[in-house]
Amino acid sequence: MKRLLFLFILLVSITSIGQQQYTVNGKTYTLQKEVDGSLTLLWNSIDNEYRYFLEKGNTITELKNTEVNGDYQEEYKEVLQSQTADASLAVDEVKLTLPSLRDFVVKYNKKVDPTFTSEKKSIKLKTRLGAFVGASNNVYYINPDNTILPTFGIDFEILDEVKLKRHALVFRFKQSLENSDYEFSNSEFSLNYRFKFIKSNAIDVFINTKVVAYSYASRDIVFINDNGNEDRITGSGGDLQTPGAFGLGADIALGNGYITLSYNDIVAIGRESNDEFPVDFSLGYKFNL
Repeated sequence: MKRLLFLFILLVSITSIGQQQYTVNGKTYTLQKEVDGSLTLLWNSIDNEYRYFLEKGNTITELKNTEVNGDYQEEYKEVLQSQTADASLAVDEVKLTLPSLRDFVVKYNKKVDPTFTSEKKSIKLKTRLGAFVGASNNVYYINPDNTILPTFGIDFEILDEVKLKRHALVFRFKQSLENSDYEFSNSEFSLNYRFKFIKSNAIDVFINTKVVAYSYASRDIVFINDNGNEDRITGSGGDLQTPGAFGLGADIALGNGYITLSYNDIVAIGRESNDEFPVDFSLGYKFNL
């Protein structure tokens, strides 16, 4: 119990590093300090929206870009101009994104304070943990009647929010459950790479590549072989595979995490299918750690 408590405290401490609470217009936010200097840049993802703030002296001002009748007002540029009036910096090309704002604030701090230094972050790892349920007809195994079995499992995702925003590694455990029509069960541990070809605050859409997997299957299957005779496969065992299997998925922002949908193992380069159309869907939820 003491070890679990220690682990919990450690995880909370790691998560909170670099974050502080700030009060802006009577509201309290937990923000990350991106640049610390004469002009300080603060930010965080709040209610699935990236929010940016400038701190100068004892004043914190939010940077906004509201939309009116389809046109963006770019109020943040006026704030940048007024906060940096003593340095006469151009704001026309500044975008309301973390890299663009960071470069602008660093440039200002260097201009007003010759001793100012700033190290650009090269990596910022984030992790997500989720669970899912689904169904699969296991087309890469013998399945005489194309029976669809229920599945469930967990995902552990690692991603970088600085330089590799569109890329992620996912460790997945997936369990298939047998039924009376198809006595086959399978436990699979796999390493997956995901490329997010659509990425926004609301939704990410990705291609999933299963790089390597270890499967342990148990079966008692009666089927008709190529000679037209009844055959039977029984027993259990495991094997290591490098299937190169590809699927599609989407993460939809909700609360402190994402609803995740996926169509798994649509095609696999390193494995033979049983020539049935692949049915392997999952639905789950994952949250930010």
